[in-house]
Order: sequence, then structure tokens, then C-alpha cells
Amino acid sequence: MAERERFRVGIVGCGAIAQIQYLPLLREMAGEFEIGGLCDVSGEVLDTLGERYGVPPARRFGDFRALAASDVEAVVVCNSGSHAAPSIAAAAAGKHVLVEKPMCTTPEEGAAMVAAAERAGVSLMVGYMKRHDPGYRWAAECVAQMADLRWAEVRHLHPDNGLHLARFDLVRGSDLPFSARAELDAEYGAAVAQMLGFETAAALPAAVRRAFFWVHNSMIHDLGNLHGLFGPPERVVGTEIWADGNAITTTLAYSTGLRATCTWVDLPALPAFEETLAAYGSRERVRVSFPTGFSIGSPTTVVREGVDETQPWREERSWQENPFALELRHLRDCARTGAAPANDGRAAVRDIELVRDLFLTYLGDRP
Repeated sequence: MAERERFRVGIVGCGAIAQIQYLPLLREMAGEFEIGGLCDVSGEVLDTLGERYGVPPARRFGDFRALAASDVEAVVVCNSGSHAAPSIAAAAAGKHVLVEKPMCTTPEEGAAMVAAAERAGVSLMVGYMKRHDPGYRWAAECVAQMADLRWAEVRHLHPDNGLHLARFDLVRGSDLPFSARAELDAEYGAAVAQMLGFETAAALPAAVRRAFFWVHNSMIHDLGNLHGLFGPPERVVGTEIWADGNAITTTLAYSTGLRATCTWVDLPALPAFEETLAAYGSRERVRVSFPTGFSIGSPTTVVREGVDETQPWREERSWQENPFALELRHLRDCARTGAAPANDGRAAVRDIELVRDLFLTYLGDRP
């Protein structure tokens, strides 16, 4: 592919997911993509990664607005804290946007992001990379063909991320004051408290805030996967929080009569990661097992089982394609053709509303 045809991408936020997935992939796919700019609040991180990936100093930015004003065609937003402001700035500058999950903290932020993209006529795509996984897509085709669909189940058993990150040579900035992290935490706590009807972050029960963080930052993948299969639920039947907010179960009801049960549990010392999505009918079931997003080359496996008259059957398939690479290509194709992205911002706002509703249901059901 000629140099001028390469898709020029800027990265806002050069933390773990940028260093493990996006930057190496953009370099590996250099015939199709160009790293057009880096943005991070840490000058140390910027300079180290700039040298590592051949990004000249003029394309290293400490302010996301400066990156948005550059000649990149698209911006991948994966900074710490809310993604709303960088996404809106990129859209306003006419750049296509791939925003990592969670797309925002509140539905109001999400609506503003969608409005900015629609005004500018650019793509706003949310980084549910598992939705691009060939295993997920095949499972979705199988589920769509199932008759008498009765129940879906999500199980997400999550170890401490540090157990998986330890094998990567991550660049971490030592030039940021502790107050920067504290400020982000305070902003997040205030936004969550207001959304859930509390006057201050201090009034929000600690277990609820902890559980909200897990759902909003991790279980959101599972809610997005369910959305891709069944659309948004009709209502939240109930939510339970236990283990001091480190474990959550919720049940969702759909207009078709389907129920989905979703459980997320923090198991910090156990290295084994387990994330499954299963759909059950009276004569057939489909079960998807996903690897962690920090894995490289680990398979996604789908098992399909059923019975024809009296004869049981079983089919198992695995895929090792990196869904982040497929996601980047989808962003480029949508930008170049004007096609709507598979995981568009307007639909993803419904997922943020669902996260809010899980907790409003829990708080409303408390004695």
C-alpha cells in the first residue's frame, strides 16, 4: 500500500492497553497504518515511546487538543479518566474516533460525544474488541438461529491485572505528582455519586463505588457482548453486590422473554482468567470462552452442543486472530467508506445507562 494510503492514527493515553495492543499492532501493520502522533500527560512516557516507535518530537503532544489539531485521520482514545473530552475534541477537529471502553462515565457525557461526532460527520466507535472476534461473530450467528432461546449467562472471574501485566515491559511515568491520580479519582467519584443520587462522593457506600468501578471498567465488555446478541434489555430484574463490592450478579429481562444472568467476581490472587458467554435453548446451547484483553495469541473457543431428535451432537472451534487488529481495520474501513461502525457510540450509550440502572435497581431494592 502506498505511503499516502496508509491510515494515520493518533493515540491519546499511552498506558497499558496502548503499549500492549495498539502501538505494537500499528507498527506490525505498517503497510496499512501509520502512528501519526502520541499524547500523554507524562513527558517521560511520551519520549520513551516516541523513540521506541519512531514518532518524532513534533508529533508528541501533552495536550489532546494539539493532537486532534494535527493531520491524523483518526484518534484512539484510551487515557485514564473520562474519555469524553478527548473524544469530543477529536470529533470537533474532524477526526474519526475509536474510544476505549468504558466510552464515558455518565450517559450525559456519552450523548455529548455522539452529538459531536454526528455534527462533524465522523465515526464514533467504541472499543468492544471482543465484538470483532471471529469466535464471537460465529457464536452470534449460531445464537441467531436458535429456536426457543430461554437463558443467557455471563461469568467473568477476574484476577488482578498485575498478574498478566508483569510479563510486559511497560513504560510508566515517574514524572506525575500523586495529586494527578487523586484528582482523577475525585472527579470519577463525584460523577458516579451524582448519577446514583448521592449528594457527595463521600456519601456513596464504599462497596457500591467499588462494584460500580468493576462493572463500569470490566463487566462493561460483557454487557456490550450481550447487547450485540440481543439488543438492550427491557429492564433490570435485580442486582446483588457482595464481598465488599468485589462481586456482582445482575439479572436482565428482554422483551422476548429471555433472561440473562451476569456475574463478575474479583479473584485477585488466582492467575486463571475466565470470561464466558453462553446462550441456552431447549435443544441447543452455545458457549464462548474469551482470553484476557492483555493476551497475545490466546484462542477464543466456541462450543456448540445440541440434540437432533434423540442424537446429541457437539462442535468446537477456536480462533487466534487478534480482535484489536480487526477493530483497527474496521475503524479505517468505516472512515474511508462512511459505513456505520459495528459498535457505534449511540448504541454504547445504552450500555452506560444500563450500568447506571444496575446500581439504581440495587439501591432501590435495599431495605
